[in-house]
Amino acid sequence: MEWNKETSALIIVDLQNDFVPGGALEVTQGDQLIPVINDLQKKFKHVIATQDFHPADHGSFAANHPGKNPGDLIQLAGLTQYLWPVHCVQGSRGAEFHPDLDKVCWSAVFQKGKNPEVDSYSGFFDNARKGNTGLGDYLKTKGIEHVFVCGLALDYCVKYTALDAKSLGFETVLLVDATRAVNVNPQDGELALEEMKQAGIRLKTSQDL
Repeated sequence: MEWNKETSALIIVDLQNDFVPGGALEVTQGDQLIPVINDLQKKFKHVIATQDFHPADHGSFAANHPGKNPGDLIQLAGLTQYLWPVHCVQGSRGAEFHPDLDKVCWSAVFQKGKNPEVDSYSGFFDNARKGNTGLGDYLKTKGIEHVFVCGLALDYCVKYTALDAKSLGFETVLLVDATRAVNVNPQDGELALEEMKQAGIRLKTSQDL
């Protein structure tokens, strides 16, 4: 696969303690991505990370809705919201990046999910598309044309980050060996891959670079 290092960026989505085994919202084998992503970073000039960074009173947490449990659905910001366990709370160890993740060459970190009234899966916008993290403008000021997405989790934050990158006009590639799905439902990961493919996102592996 041909690509230009100067105009390409790697986006590492939410590789945080709460999303790996042992975390509050663990993704099976999520920690196995770390050596793959550490190797990937060496191939890029521009490496950006996103960080789920919730206040403790976030509306997506089941614990903040009396009588509700993780997996229940409510209305939040006018959208149907799946309720999650408390995770990635600002200032907590769970919100920190995994300690084995190499952060030396990162250009920037974009935090998301800070507004308690709306959830934010994408690294670009909140789920209501009213809040903007500034990631899109940042990439454009750096002359980025191609975006390569990896991290956690495939069927939520990775998928929505990739879809938003594509919608903003970036040529978007999902690195399928550098992501894992939550799979609330067993087929969610496969469905996410198909949705991204239908949207014109290219599915590649780290070995293709």
